[in-house]
Amino acid sequence: MPAQPRRFISSLPVLLPLFASLLAPSLCLSARGPQQVSDTASSIPGLKARADSGDPAARHELAIFLISSDPSAPGFDQALTWLQSLASKNVPEAQFLLGYFYEHAKGLPRDLAKALENYSGAASQGYPPAENNLGTLYHYGIGVPQDFAVALRWYRAAALHGNPAGQLNLGTFHYLGYATPVDYNEATKWFHAAAEQGLAPAQGSLAHCYLKGVGVPADYAQAAHWARLAADQGNPRAFALLGYLYETGKGLPLDYVSAYAWYFRAVAAGNASTSDRLKSLSQIMTRRQIDQADSLVSARSIPAQHRSDPSASSPNSLFPNP
Repeated sequence: MPAQPRRFISSLPVLLPLFASLLAPSLCLSARGPQQVSDTASSIPGLKARADSGDPAARHELAIFLISSDPSAPGFDQALTWLQSLASKNVPEAQFLLGYFYEHAKGLPRDLAKALENYSGAASQGYPPAENNLGTLYHYGIGVPQDFAVALRWYRAAALHGNPAGQLNLGTFHYLGYATPVDYNEATKWFHAAAEQGLAPAQGSLAHCYLKGVGVPADYAQAAHWARLAADQGNPRAFALLGYLYETGKGLPLDYVSAYAWYFRAVAAGNASTSDRLKSLSQIMTRRQIDQADSLVSARSIPAQHRSDPSASSPNSLFPNP
């Protein structure tokens, strides 16, 4: 089964997490380390004063603090009050982040009506992450009746405004034929746009399109290129795809050791469907090759899965394993 679209966060630059739902939510700020969060918490009053005077750097710092911190952290309530005040003035970035907090009960009781209200306020001002997340509410029927046509409209708005999650989600709707005819060319166009912005699930989906020749001419070298970029960001399905390309010598040199290592990484990252390929490959490898592959994994020669997006689960590609 193809994975569902996902959500994405970008600037207060606010974040929107890549939720398990795989249509993309939106969130692009890096998580802060404990010391950084602690330092920010101690300076909340000063940051609020600067933010209230219109200092964009202070607003950004407060937004990162709210996203990265546990609601029990010192200063969180003060920062949240500031965010609510800013949202009441129809500042779209603040409305978007407040909508996210209401949707996911971060520091506030879950209230889908208020999530919808805040996302809608920001989306009506053309704020791309809110447009995308509003599309997700309608796509999944979260707090509203499920309506693919409305979801498509908001995904398209986000995509046209350059939001990579919106681009991935719009491509997914074209690929699956949700509220629009199936159009693989249009799907891969939007996958490519999101992949160029570095969105790992889009890179993985584009890699599969090149592998299968769907919407683009089959090109194993391009499949390997985009799979590598997604894998470098810790995408488990890209791990599996790289393993397949190494195992079959498509777009990459035939290399059972590298194939085994990438399959192993995929399984370790939770992609259980790759375990059969791993087992099958191990049966035709020598003991020495398996030891070499184990050394690759132990030496961390394969990038570990990234966890920079605070409440995001591991994003998946649109397609199943090859």
